[in-house]
Amino acid sequence: MAASLPDSGFDYVAAFYDPLARLVYGRALQRAQQAALAAGLPATGQLRVLVVGGGSGWVLGEVLRRCPAASILYLEAAPRMLARSRAWLAQHIPQAAGQVEFRLGTEAALEPGEQFDAVLTFFLLDLFEPGRLRQLMAQLNAARAPGGAWLLADFGPPQRWWHRLLLRLMYGFFGLTTGISARRRPPIEAELSRLGLRPTPAGQFFGGMVAASVWRP
Repeated sequence: MAASLPDSGFDYVAAFYDPLARLVYGRALQRAQQAALAAGLPATGQLRVLVVGGGSGWVLGEVLRRCPAASILYLEAAPRMLARSRAWLAQHIPQAAGQVEFRLGTEAALEPGEQFDAVLTFFLLDLFEPGRLRQLMAQLNAARAPGGAWLLADFGPPQRWWHRLLLRLMYGFFGLTTGISARRRPPIEAELSRLGLRPTPAGQFFGGMVAASVWRP
């Protein structure tokens, strides 16, 4: 899983999180995020972008490369992950420091009236049991500006036996190490549809186990 849960539980895996993801999936998770950004994030304009559970900060470079004038709120509830993201930006794109606000917290840390042209949830929504997922997504959707895009990169519904096996192993591992609430993949697409959004596929990766899409009204 490539993005951290908005909970401090991911502090325990912060140090080896990215190497573990690369060991298992190679560059499939990064390619899925790049595909979602290419399909859903305009290259021009001063967009307001919300990144939720961005992990160790790699995605910041991709957002700013795609949309150099973007203003980004980077929302992360794991303090060590947030610190790693801040350090990543300072090391790789220090000139963009004024464009990124790092905020510690869950979706509850969003301020009333904040609106974003794009909401990014990369390998995040799969971490929640259905009830918690619905609550989270409703609050994120309320922060999405009218007509704004929801960019999704995540594990798709398992289609093959090895998809199911690998997901079972992942949920067991992250359940023990981080305390995530999900025990199996929740109905992410059904919840997005429930919010009145419709998908545009952006690509499949890792034998169809990983998918990218852009959701709009």
